[in-house]
Amino acid sequence: MRRRTFLTATALASSALAGCLGGDGDGPPGPTDTDAPTPTSMDADPDSFERIEVEGQMVPLAPVKVTYNWYARGEARFADARGEGQYQEARITGAVWSPAPDGRPDDPVAEWATDERIVCYCGCPHHLSSLRASTLIENGYEDVYVIDEGFFEWADRGYPITGTEVQGAARVIRGRSAADAGEPVYATHEPSDQREAAFVGADGSYELHLRFADLASDAEISVEAPDYTVVAPLSELTSGLVSPP
Repeated sequence: MRRRTFLTATALASSALAGCLGGDGDGPPGPTDTDAPTPTSMDADPDSFERIEVEGQMVPLAPVKVTYNWYARGEARFADARGEGQYQEARITGAVWSPAPDGRPDDPVAEWATDERIVCYCGCPHHLSSLRASTLIENGYEDVYVIDEGFFEWADRGYPITGTEVQGAARVIRGRSAADAGEPVYATHEPSDQREAAFVGADGSYELHLRFADLASDAEISVEAPDYTVVAPLSELTSGLVSPP
């Protein structure tokens, strides 16, 4: 496998990062990026990472500190697997928007070589990102990871972000489905294009942890399980157990 290095640490310091890390991502890092922690010399063997099976593919979960080291040394490209509204609100500097599970029309990731290291991320902390990573692996990308702890841990550590981080506490939607364990469940706020995902557990239960911005309690959320779809106000969905209508 051929490993590409997009930038050196010196190039990062000279603010050339985003143009190389994200095809249609952000411009040069801003003031918050210059305050980011210095990368450590820590390296980890990707073969040691935990892996989860998602849609028939084994997806490696990379520790956030390792992914930041890759980022700071220009050794990976980053793809945000959330909805566009969340991407516009706050994202890893230089990341492109490539939503789960299949990307979007004219997806910039489609222009990346299949042997380049790609790190997907989301905020839930790795449900949407693992779905996106699974699709990429299925499509022949050879070196794909997700940030195990998710976007908010990245931001909490002071690593480079663009936009205003959403700090609100997660609102939890609990439900049950007759689908097989491991099948995905999505929650979507259509007007703002904010999405989260979860997986059906062995007992048929699931929990969707929403870190959506600027939503009132009466905002309508669509919960799409493999065997049903429910659309209801957020307050209703978080006050009881969601089940087939």
